[in-house]
Amino acid sequence: MNGLQSNIKSYSELRIAANKERRLKIVRRQRMIAAFIATFFVALTVFFGTTLLSEAQNEDYVPMCKYYKVVVAHAGDTLNSIANKYFAEDEYKNFEAYTSEICRINHLDSADEIKAGENVIVPYYAEYEAE
Repeated sequence: MNGLQSNIKSYSELRIAANKERRLKIVRRQRMIAAFIATFFVALTVFFGTTLLSEAQNEDYVPMCKYYKVVVAHAGDTLNSIANKYFAEDEYKNFEAYTSEICRINHLDSADEIKAGENVIVPYYAEYEAE
């Protein structure tokens, strides 16, 4: 009879066992979610890492660098004529943005302020050359 009594559980023992099983299911579910999130972030990191590396390692890529040059204005030169020689369409939205940058660098209120003999600082882009 002792064997039969050991298999019979009270209501509180059954409730405790059910709660324990429920907690174990919750913990398993939380671990599955955590593993999924970790796997997702690892996959995302690998994807973006390889994408960035493949773009950075392109053998044909030559970086363009911004340089500045001092140009002496001659008689008849305008800011637009000087800017037209160094304007890079790929680097600026439009020609007006480029001339406004030249005005800002040289502290000019308008493009009409340059005179013959003045030094004008002009930005330009050229391929990077390692020394």
